[in-house]
Amino acid sequence: MSAISGIYYMDNETMKIEDGAILMKGLTQYPSDDIQIWHSDNIFFGCHAQWITPESVGERLPRFSEEKHLAITADAIIDNRQELFERLQVDHTSRKNMTDSELILLAYLKWEEEAPKYLIGDFAFMIWDLRKKLLFGARDFSGTRSLFFYRDPNRFAFCTTIEPLLNLSYVSKSINEHWFAEFLVIPSMVDAVDTSSTAYKNIEQIPPSHSITICDGKVRLSRYCKISFQELLKFKKNEEYEEAFQAVFQEAVTARTRTHGEVGAQLSGGLDSGAVVSFAAKALSGGNKQLQTFSYIPEDHFRDWTPHSYAADERPFIKATVDYVGNISDHYHNFAGDNPLTDLDDSLELMGAPYKFFENFFWLKGIHEKAHQKGVKVLLTGARGNYSISWGSWNMTVNYYASLFKRLRWARLYQELDQYCTNFKTGKSVMLPVVLKKAFPSIYRSSSLHEPSDNQNQTLISASFAQRTNVFAKLLENGIDITGTSKEDPYEIRKKHFEQLYYWNKNGMATTKLSLRYSLWDRDPTNDLRVIRFCLAVPEEQYVQGGLQRSLIRRSTKNMLPDKVRLNQQVRGIQGADVIHRIASNWHAFIEELNQLVRDPRVSEMLNMDVIKRAITNIGHNPRPELAFDNEFKLLTRSLMVYRFIKKFT
Repeated sequence: MSAISGIYYMDNETMKIEDGAILMKGLTQYPSDDIQIWHSDNIFFGCHAQWITPESVGERLPRFSEEKHLAITADAIIDNRQELFERLQVDHTSRKNMTDSELILLAYLKWEEEAPKYLIGDFAFMIWDLRKKLLFGARDFSGTRSLFFYRDPNRFAFCTTIEPLLNLSYVSKSINEHWFAEFLVIPSMVDAVDTSSTAYKNIEQIPPSHSITICDGKVRLSRYCKISFQELLKFKKNEEYEEAFQAVFQEAVTARTRTHGEVGAQLSGGLDSGAVVSFAAKALSGGNKQLQTFSYIPEDHFRDWTPHSYAADERPFIKATVDYVGNISDHYHNFAGDNPLTDLDDSLELMGAPYKFFENFFWLKGIHEKAHQKGVKVLLTGARGNYSISWGSWNMTVNYYASLFKRLRWARLYQELDQYCTNFKTGKSVMLPVVLKKAFPSIYRSSSLHEPSDNQNQTLISASFAQRTNVFAKLLENGIDITGTSKEDPYEIRKKHFEQLYYWNKNGMATTKLSLRYSLWDRDPTNDLRVIRFCLAVPEEQYVQGGLQRSLIRRSTKNMLPDKVRLNQQVRGIQGADVIHRIASNWHAFIEELNQLVRDPRVSEMLNMDVIKRAITNIGHNPRPELAFDNEFKLLTRSLMVYRFIKKFT
């Protein structure tokens, strides 16, 4: 609930208060409810507090306990409070008003460096253990809250954001070439595979699921959480799976509505956000609070160019959810006149690094601003839903049908195909060849990951920069598909998603920065560790059943979501489809700046100018709406982002 900072002089040099002041000054751009510091000998802690939960109002952070000889500064909301109260034997009279930072200290007293294993929620914290002369901290399992640090043989400095660290006299702004190389080559939304790296050479970050210990001049990072595919649940009836899901998900949603302010939610027309909203509205109804929902819609004059299977304007589905669920005050925003091109400098400054969601970040900021104006302190999302609560996509469905065929369960396969074909208005003659191809892939030629040499001339990185950073070899070692055309098994994709931390790391900076600017927290129940573990233990047939993709969530939200949304398998919402429409009036300036980029020696060693020139030629001088999701348009926006960042922020 705060931006935190600190400095530890590892050579026992007396703490320089002016360095602490520099860190705290760098945080003054964000609103605060309180600003406090604590220092002693060779240690400094600071906290730029934003009060979100009821217990946090009036909380003093940093805090030092004379009795425990511990100091803490924390950016944390802990969701398994009741479980921790029992484990830690907290007196019942103390539970209601106990802050989350106090709870973290009690956990550290009991479990020491194992403490993060027992915490569920969104957190980043640092603890000074006076008796051990040890600095200890951790970041939550998915890296929802960011925590960056600088180290040299004499000093260790940390902060929620990067910029204050760069203001210290001994920290340079040199770019991290390896981070940029990975950013340029990876075609997906992943920034870099090295989860401790940042865009700056001298700034590191605590990776998701990791703790950090600084003692005797040594800095040690340790992974405390690994999500594994556990033993499958074995219930007798579908209803038992549905009831168990409803219980664990309601607990996760309810925990995330804990705030002294208003509760909001980002609402699209889909299942994930719809499920979050339906469970949240139910949780709030008992406390006389109404859920505020915020939805992005295209500008009024946007011509929807997308196929009929997509919906750029999801209002019919959103309104159906709002009307059916009740206890909702709904808000729709098209941010008329705003566009991601003119917003780029502000977004780069906010993020502190290039990013890969050019077409969406401007309206995500806009929704946070609108929510802030309504007094929202918690903004619910369903961002992790595709891999947890609504697992069971098309690819997974075909895989499941192929497994039924190979296991000779043909009666079950016939029944499932019959229901699927009815739902999708297609025929078995269409579906069976697809299933057979998946069941017997050796009959068909399939492509694996290409060798670097096959794709080097198609990527945004220059050959010399790629060679100097050895980026292609590194990405292949880490299982990254550099072609963007991998046909990897969906089960392997899901497994990798939860095992590889680079999938989790990319969201932490964005959610943290947005929360600090608008004094509210993004909270995602689909990312709750208890929900994820439950969903990974659910047998695959629960996700693909009755001819329904994402079957478990569809069945579990019966009587909670309208059938128009719950059973919809024909239309998929798509955000950002109006990006070309929005930047059309700036198209000439866009192309001209790209031409300047091509001639600028500051980026010539990094970027593949032949690819950029070809892309400029191919997209042309007339903005066509269908370019919104064109690969060459994405290459150009990413190259422009790197160019602007290098020019303005290094």
